[in-house]
Amino acid sequence: MRKRFVILFYGCLLLMMVGCTGSRSSFKADQKYPPAKLQQDYSLFRNILEESHPSVSWYTPADSMQYYFDWGYRQLTDSMTEPQFRRILTYVISKIHCGHTSTRYSKHYINYLDTARLPLFPVSVKVLNNDTVVLNNTLQRNKLTLPRGTILTKFDGQPFMQVIDSLVKFIPNDGFNETYLHQTVSNRGAFGAWLRLTQGWKKSYEMGYLDSAGQEQLVQFNLLEPPKKDTTRRPKIPDIRETLRRRERREERLFDARSMQIDTGLSAAYMTVNTFNNGNALHAFFKSSFRELKKEHIRHLVIDIRGNGGGNVNHSTYLTRMLVDAPFKIADSLYAANKRSKYGRHIQYNWITGIFMSFITRKRADGKYHFGYYERHFFKPVKKNHFTGNVYVLTGPNSFSAAAIFARAVKGQQHIKLIGEETGGGNYGNTAWFIPNVTLPETGIRFRLPKFRLVINKDTEKNGRGVMPDIMVQPTRTSMIQNRDLKVEKVRELIIDQ
Repeated sequence: MRKRFVILFYGCLLLMMVGCTGSRSSFKADQKYPPAKLQQDYSLFRNILEESHPSVSWYTPADSMQYYFDWGYRQLTDSMTEPQFRRILTYVISKIHCGHTSTRYSKHYINYLDTARLPLFPVSVKVLNNDTVVLNNTLQRNKLTLPRGTILTKFDGQPFMQVIDSLVKFIPNDGFNETYLHQTVSNRGAFGAWLRLTQGWKKSYEMGYLDSAGQEQLVQFNLLEPPKKDTTRRPKIPDIRETLRRRERREERLFDARSMQIDTGLSAAYMTVNTFNNGNALHAFFKSSFRELKKEHIRHLVIDIRGNGGGNVNHSTYLTRMLVDAPFKIADSLYAANKRSKYGRHIQYNWITGIFMSFITRKRADGKYHFGYYERHFFKPVKKNHFTGNVYVLTGPNSFSAAAIFARAVKGQQHIKLIGEETGGGNYGNTAWFIPNVTLPETGIRFRLPKFRLVINKDTEKNGRGVMPDIMVQPTRTSMIQNRDLKVEKVRELIIDQ
């Protein structure tokens, strides 16, 4: 019996390995899926969103969302590649206006992109109030140099802002936050990435720009071949040196995630918090940092969350408790549409979600499953090493999710000022907290499905905007060219004037 079991076990394992290997080897990036398969995936996509997403019609009326869902289905009359199908899904999902609801390629397609050595788009741009300018470029490999800050006028014959407007129609965002959309396109490499998703890439493009004399010039450029892989053979490194390097890499990663420097001359500290994600020893970092602030009698604290895309709200809440003077709530309401989905086999962690929901939520009269703890609980300030000096929080469009919740929670405190730009995360609330992936069975394309709708303060106007700063400071073309950080300069000015 034992021998038969072993043979059967390894036979099944071999079949699984062959099956997996076969599916990987048979994958073709340019494979086209017939309309029937696309329609099956699309119907599942729509059904899951309408069943389980608690905010499908939060910012877009239900009849308008029905129009967009119907529009997407009507496009599926011919065979499509995965990128072509994802383009339609991305456009439709963006109409929900939820920054946590987005699409991803299938795992097979991601593996293809990781190894395909596709050509690179050579220009990154920055969208400012009145201009679109060069952020950085590698056009010198095309024998042309456009300096940082060069004003861009046209792209393939269209006004540059018209091209930007066409791209941002596909980008998910919280509400109607244009600042976030423009920043998303402005992130390094993002313009080319969104161009590829929405329009595909051509071999060459024409771009208009203003030269140093203010005259419009046109330049043609090609996509760039990726750099060749370094195949140089390297000697083996002893294990002890590799261990040290791993430790150093961890320290570098943690420093990139959160750090603090103290200027005793100004009695000021500069704390950078680039994430609230787990795995960055944030709780220990906050405790030791505030202990040091008290020891050094620091009077001014700058907290930079401009690059913070969010993470675990428990970390942002703890940081809030170290700063505010009075108890506060995170949510007036926090609820899910259901405990589990009837399409659960396509949804990551569906059965675990059902168990989880049974413990933490209760169904109310409105038919929603409310997370009552956060709706009722007031968080008290931490007394030990509590910071009572002046606090300056630097915000920007990349401040999202838990970072925006943090900015919203500290805004209005007498000794705290928000300085910078509107946050990308919503001021009224968001849809997030628990976000499983959904995998469409025919194409393998995935999308994120946030389960909880959060309303921070029901008395706040739901205008689709982010958290606004107390002092608005925006980058300019001149500051980009001079590589100046106007927000930091403003904070230094405020500190010196104290």
